[in-house]
Amino acid sequence: MRLFHGTDNAEIQRPTVLTLGVFDGLHLGHQLIMRTVADRAREIGAVPTVITFDPHPRAVLHPESAPPLLQTLDQKVEGFGVLGIEQTIVIRFTKEFSRIPAENFLRDVVKDRLQAKEVYLGRGFAFGRDREGNIDLLRRVSSELGFFADEVPEVRLRNHRVSSSRVRGLLVEGKVNLARRLLGRPYGVEGPVERGAKRGRSLGFPTANLHPRNRVIPRNGVYVTGALIEGKWRRSVTNVGVRPTFGTNMEPTVETFVMDWDGDLYGDVVRVRFLHRLRAEQKFGSITELQKQIEHDISRAQSYFARSGSQHTLSLA
Repeated sequence: MRLFHGTDNAEIQRPTVLTLGVFDGLHLGHQLIMRTVADRAREIGAVPTVITFDPHPRAVLHPESAPPLLQTLDQKVEGFGVLGIEQTIVIRFTKEFSRIPAENFLRDVVKDRLQAKEVYLGRGFAFGRDREGNIDLLRRVSSELGFFADEVPEVRLRNHRVSSSRVRGLLVEGKVNLARRLLGRPYGVEGPVERGAKRGRSLGFPTANLHPRNRVIPRNGVYVTGALIEGKWRRSVTNVGVRPTFGTNMEPTVETFVMDWDGDLYGDVVRVRFLHRLRAEQKFGSITELQKQIEHDISRAQSYFARSGSQHTLSLA
């Protein structure tokens, strides 16, 4: 995977087949676009390439309505590679950049700099000044410049369009199973493990306290999860919330109990994937009640893995 920030330093060695967009979450619709680009590039001997933007354009132009992102830039670029993309170009999005006419961008960057042979857009995506760079303009300009352009159809699930905003909404509701169907994989967060109050250890269930880099966290509650530790997915149970039994925290925490694991994770970056919501977070009348509930949660999680098969459930697919 070649990663370039901006186009000036991109070492273009072969013609490209490319797409451009934000692609937050890399859901099924985005995956169809990536597969189209990768397949066509392989067929014509070109480099499958993605142009993406950072920060999110709306965060620059309309920050009051900018969505929280499902992925960090590094997570997204890694996902591109998994989907067959060999080259990612990250353009820093600024107000000045937003004023560039779409046709100029296609001529100067897509055609001249990146030597595009084919360009694919997701349905409804537009770029350039006043979002004038839609599929109609792309097709017109491509015929003049000598490359092929087309629109990749949207993906629908349960008669609804698969979208990043839909995924965010489901996660806010705690519906991680349905979000997983839209993403084609379990939703995950990652972050360094920080030292906490060690309450979990005192209860007999030591937890890893994550400081997530992702801005979208599923609704408060207890979840069956998978934790990536030392390159291996391990069965785990995760609590998202404010730990009401011990008082009220201003910020929700993500605490993960990893089954059959007693290593020291402090300072490590751990990934957690949300597989199934067990229950809402609740306040217990005593520590004994809380301990019994945790034991019950772990038992239910073990049953979940026994039914689903941990290797399949924790697959990166």
